[in-house]
Amino acid sequence: MSKKRYDNMYAVLKKNIKICGLVLLLCLILVIGCAVGPNFKPIEATLPSTWAGPAPKSDTGTEKEIAGWWAAFNDPILVSLVKRATDSNLDVKQAEARIRQARAARGVSISGFGPVINAVSSYRRSHSPQSTAGSDGITSNQYQAGFDAAWELDIFGGVRRSVEAADADLQAAVEGRRDVLVTLAAEVAVNYIDLRAYQQRLIIARNNLAAQNHTAELTHKRVSAGFASSLDAANADAQAATTAAQIPLLEASTEQAIYSLSLLIGREPAALLTELRDLSEIPAASPSVPVGVPSDLLRRRPDIRRAEAQIHAATARIGVATADLFPKFSISGSVGFQNDEFNSWMDRVNRFWSFGPSVSWQIFNTGKTISNIELQKALQEQSAITYKQTILTALQEVDNSLIASAKEEERKKAFSDAVTANKKAVDLAKQLYIHGQTDFLNVLLAQRSFYASEDALAQSTRTVSTNLVALYKALGGGWETTIVE
Repeated sequence: MSKKRYDNMYAVLKKNIKICGLVLLLCLILVIGCAVGPNFKPIEATLPSTWAGPAPKSDTGTEKEIAGWWAAFNDPILVSLVKRATDSNLDVKQAEARIRQARAARGVSISGFGPVINAVSSYRRSHSPQSTAGSDGITSNQYQAGFDAAWELDIFGGVRRSVEAADADLQAAVEGRRDVLVTLAAEVAVNYIDLRAYQQRLIIARNNLAAQNHTAELTHKRVSAGFASSLDAANADAQAATTAAQIPLLEASTEQAIYSLSLLIGREPAALLTELRDLSEIPAASPSVPVGVPSDLLRRRPDIRRAEAQIHAATARIGVATADLFPKFSISGSVGFQNDEFNSWMDRVNRFWSFGPSVSWQIFNTGKTISNIELQKALQEQSAITYKQTILTALQEVDNSLIASAKEEERKKAFSDAVTANKKAVDLAKQLYIHGQTDFLNVLLAQRSFYASEDALAQSTRTVSTNLVALYKALGGGWETTIVE
């Protein structure tokens, strides 16, 4: 190729590139100001100004107290278990994987802004017949290598809406992990409180069994001395045996609670047996909780924020579907070398190139695009309903926890008074029985009532603590102390 011809070809190419550059600039200006579909607007939630449940004793406090609420129980083992669960729980690991999935999906959506460039290389050997009689035809080779590129311009904002939806999906995944952390901290605390409650009930059962065995021995001695009947001895033995029958159930429940805690920290069932077998008190915390006002739930509870992000994603996908109603503008081009001789394949004279815009418009597809838009609108409506339902559920959970906490405190006080009275009744019944001033049935009834009230007090103490955990969970506490990687 002569230098003059080459310069002319270069000038034409340069001119086409400038023209296409102007077209690109114009398209980019259009892209900045145009995106079809509705814009997301947060739903205005109507919330009550106060809680329906009884107000707590004190609503003073800080967000930090709710964020790390388990520290209020003053139990180092509980704090350690929550930390280990946060680091190792498998549900948390799954939630973190979903965040990485959403982040990767966002990267896929963003890639729609850029061009697609392909490297192409091929070799073809072909044979064609000749029209001249007696000829065997022509066999030829063709070598080709080069690049082709295509860039679809986001004129109507379909890609931008897709990225917007991906951003909202990512936020929903982040809030999903936070919601897992809220639930996880509450589950660890409840299982730990259950464990300590079973251990306390076990102590009560063993102490009562020892007292009842002592009473049975005393009764047998009185029977031998002729001061009591064999019926009294049989009743005493029966009561001791009934109490003894409760102990294996409590021991099994204790072991199972430890197994549950091991699972929550991502370990095998027996991993915590040595650490948690030692008996300990039921952890308790002050009932004073900084509950704030109902509107605080909108920014504190991850499940509400996740539901809002899902509305955002669904709204953006209406725009993605709407963009299919409009034409697609693209710029494509290719450059490379092509020849039938391998030795001269890469010579300048064998170069080829092409460059130019194109437009495609799907005019008829049997209503598929319109139906898809309606589908996305219906999904967005469902997300909005779910958001409202999530808020109502959150309000109910807080109010339920407030009323349950208040009433259980009253119930615990009554059981405490019952334990005091029954203990006095047992001592009096024994003294009267020994001096022959009452029958043995009163002793049995007093002992039975004392054991029942002690066990009920332990269970009520457990319920007070678990109700407090439920309140902290309902308020959305427990996720702020960790950072998403």
